[in-house]
Amino acid sequence: MLLLYAVTDQSYTGEKHLLEQIEEALRSGITLLQLREKNMEKEEFLKEAKAVRMLTKRYGIPLIINDDVDIALQCEADGIHVGQDDLTAYEVRKLIGPDRILGVTAKNPEQAKKAFQDGANYIGSGAVFPSPTKADALPITMEQLSAICACVPIPVTAIGGITLSNVTKLLGTGIAGISVVSGIFGEMDIPRAVRSLKDEVRKVVTL
Repeated sequence: MLLLYAVTDQSYTGEKHLLEQIEEALRSGITLLQLREKNMEKEEFLKEAKAVRMLTKRYGIPLIINDDVDIALQCEADGIHVGQDDLTAYEVRKLIGPDRILGVTAKNPEQAKKAFQDGANYIGSGAVFPSPTKADALPITMEQLSAICACVPIPVTAIGGITLSNVTKLLGTGIAGISVVSGIFGEMDIPRAVRSLKDEVRKVVTL
């Protein structure tokens, strides 16, 4: 599921609408999609989330909503991803029930272990490389990423500045997949980017 995890970003929409970009990514082989909208009004976000949900159902790919539990529940998303500054994993698990996917950002083993204990299904960890979408994100080393992967029995996805040229640097860390923003949605040829990234990440992941 986490092999190639695409995370949306409206700043990369140009001539193409976000839904068009998402469908290209879904059709080309992403394995999970996170809809992330930090600055959108609630009503507009819900409308968009429902449209994206229809697409992900069509392609059989799980949909994760970033941060917003209400939106995740109302659009019937498969799950939600929260950071360290959002509701705790324990609180979110109580709200979404036992069956939805819960992802939690963790930058060290202590955060990862707490997330697992509180009901997380996977960990998102980074930034593993400098990221154009989160310039203020503190980087983590490959050793730190490896320690996070080793300390929990749930899968870990690496995020932050991952591109076709650097994905193989994650070899040996123990990750289950990569989360990609600009490396997919910032590319002119999304299908080619998805297929190429998927080929490369298969060389890296721990199955």
